[in-house]
Amino acid sequence: MMPFSILVVDDEPDNFDVIEAFLTGEPYCLSYASSGSTAIATLETFEPDVILLDIMMPELDGLMVCQHLKADNRWKNIPIIMVTALRTKEDLAHCLQVGADDFISKPVNRIELKARIQSMVRIKQQYDNISNHYRIQEKTINLLNNTLNELRGNLTSRFSHEINTPLNGILGSLSLLKSTYTDSTPYESYELLEMAYQSACRLEQLTQKFLVYLQIEVSRSYENTITDPGCSNLPVFITQLCESQAKQWQRLTDLYLSIQCEKGFISHHHLHWLITELMENAFKFSFPSTPVNVNASVCNDQFIFSVHNLGLGMTPEQISMVGAFMQFERAYHPQQGMGMGLKIVQSIVALYGGNLKITSQYRQNITVEVHIPLSKTVIHS
Repeated sequence: MMPFSILVVDDEPDNFDVIEAFLTGEPYCLSYASSGSTAIATLETFEPDVILLDIMMPELDGLMVCQHLKADNRWKNIPIIMVTALRTKEDLAHCLQVGADDFISKPVNRIELKARIQSMVRIKQQYDNISNHYRIQEKTINLLNNTLNELRGNLTSRFSHEINTPLNGILGSLSLLKSTYTDSTPYESYELLEMAYQSACRLEQLTQKFLVYLQIEVSRSYENTITDPGCSNLPVFITQLCESQAKQWQRLTDLYLSIQCEKGFISHHHLHWLITELMENAFKFSFPSTPVNVNASVCNDQFIFSVHNLGLGMTPEQISMVGAFMQFERAYHPQQGMGMGLKIVQSIVALYGGNLKITSQYRQNITVEVHIPLSKTVIHS
């Protein structure tokens, strides 16, 4: 892994030496610019992960440099930490107004410096990851245009709500902890942190699902040879995934497995999401102490994976709407998410040229069956 790069902009070389000493042993590669104009010229050939920018410099001061960088699409997403001897709220507000992402006061404290740089590096990593996921070329744009009404409708109407719900849980818990930490017992503080942590986990799961869906849809636009040969020990792989979901729902005794194939035929990554989403739905929409039956086999040159449970089931109308980001039986599960589980499964199956079959008796049972032709499992990446 390459070290993260940091550009230090300061007209005093001694200040760079101090920062370099503070960051000795950290996974950072430091570069130095002695003026604002030099820093701008440096960015023509070098894009750092974080910029440490001194405010008080001759000619172009730090505020002018920051404003210039944030106005340029090439560099506006590089996090900038302003290094300042100014301490009034007005001065700090001015830093934020010109686009600074954070600031640190002089004299620089080693621990604070490390913490703020770590925070900005994480932000840059997140931005880079999102940028990679959203580098969608013409084929993918056409694909998304074909489903524009779907994305505008069911998905977009819920996305902000589903994101804001766990986000508000995080902010609310931390805000309460911040305002009461001096009077709270350790147990009360732990409870608030646990609430924030659970909300953060839910937010992470939601964003992961959305990014996985986008990755699969992008992959469907290309035809590349897959490099992952699949699972070498399919029974163990399926068993571990199914049991993991069963344990999360405290229903390990309800799980019944029948696995009659030894080798996997789709990538670990895709099979992991396919099984996880089907098992999560099976336990979520069935009742405790009722069986969840899982079967995996190879028949007629097809890999077949099916999950059957006794529970809420689906109506024919609901089955016809699978893939439209619809939420079903929300009254039973008010926090179920965006209805992406079956959409992800459907996209994975389509990626490998397979079929998804759902049969159900409403409020009684449901079987979800996946058929993937073996001849199609090495077509896409």
